Amino acid sequence: MEIGAVKELALCYSIFSFIEGEDAKTLMPEWTKEVQYMIGLEAGKDHARMHLYQAPKIIKPWYERALKKHEQYVKAYQTCEVKISSNDKIFQFIDGNLGIIKNRPNQLQHDDFHLENIIVKDKRYNGVIDFNGYDWGDPNHDIVKIALFRREISIPFSIGQIIGYFNQKIPEDFWRLYAIYVAMTLFFSIVWSIKAGISVADEMMERLHVVLEDHKNFELEKPGFGLYEVKKWSVVKKEMDQYSKKRIFMETHV
Repeated sequence: MEIGAVKELALCYSIFSFIEGEDAKTLMPEWTKEVQYMIGLEAGKDHARMHLYQAPKIIKPWYERALKKHEQYVKAYQTCEVKISSNDKIFQFIDGNLGIIKNRPNQLQHDDFHLENIIVKDKRYNGVIDFNGYDWGDPNHDIVKIALFRREISIPFSIGQIIGYFNQKIPEDFWRLYAIYVAMTLFFSIVWSIKAGISVADEMMERLHVVLEDHKNFELEKPGFGLYEVKKWSVVKKEMDQYSKKRIFMETHV
């Protein structure tokens, strides 16, 4: 990447590297669930690598910033005409679990890791773009866009991303962290979508309805799509690995 200026024209410019391929959102529905899962698996591994970078010391602790942002959006939400019917249950769930996000890591977040920014080529993950909105905080918070922007398009990809991110060893506390971050995101999503326009707000409310159904109004920490699917796609991963090994063996022994 390069940043520079042309004094004669009073202009500045930036040059970015190029990733070949197309955005995953466009192509994902055309491919088998197995291909979607494997792309998610590779995306998750790459996502985990991004989170290895520690926040600079000048960045305030994640809990302090996350709580302040949440309180601001709850205040704005309370002035909105649009309301979630079960918001009391959601507030109760958040308030009862806020303590678990204290002392969480403060690391690099892509902050917009969704299918429109994920580039695929030849049915494989090829990279991710749009780091303009990067942030610092709990890496687990960077995964919550699965609930709003990926799960509706491809559950296999979403599960693959989680399994790949944790190298098939999902921590016991992950789903609780995931659930509380998703719950906190609901109020931000409503405020943001209303500002963006009626059509966006209507679309967002449909997504939120799916989220609430997945979590049974947050009586469930692990979303409905994650209960059976994690085991199912872990089996698929083993089968795909075995298939790849057989193919490589045949290609090298012909």
